[in-house]
Amino acid sequence: MSASVSNLITRLMTAVAVLAVCGVVISSVSLQHHFATSKTAYCEIGENFSCDIVNRSEYSSILGIPVALIGMLGYAALAGLATVYRGRRETPTLLFAAAAAGLAFALYLTYIEGHVLGVWCILCLSSLALITLTTLLSAVIWWKARGQSASS
Repeated sequence: MSASVSNLITRLMTAVAVLAVCGVVISSVSLQHHFATSKTAYCEIGENFSCDIVNRSEYSSILGIPVALIGMLGYAALAGLATVYRGRRETPTLLFAAAAAGLAFALYLTYIEGHVLGVWCILCLSSLALITLTTLLSAVIWWKARGQSASS
């Protein structure tokens, strides 16, 4: 792998790690909302935005596991791939696959917000933006790593 491509991949992996840590933080706040007993005001913006409604709906858990906890674990896995395991040959493929799966899940949840619940969660939309950027960066990492291994 050329030094310039290797440097680019390292910088992109660092960006993915930073985005993943931000995702862990946002998911942690969502998890706190999921279990909170009192109403929170900072996420209430008119009648169309309510993190409380979204984070306490029947769609906020899957098989008893809070979606926010699934998000925290997913973002932590992405951070691990982008840091601890960044040097492994299979990491670009795993990173892209994991990020794409996270994006698909986030898009499903966004559909539920907009078409089933009829309200939006600022935290969820922020997480959607993070996983979208992570997936795009992971795709570039995968593409660059794939191109370099094919030319070696």
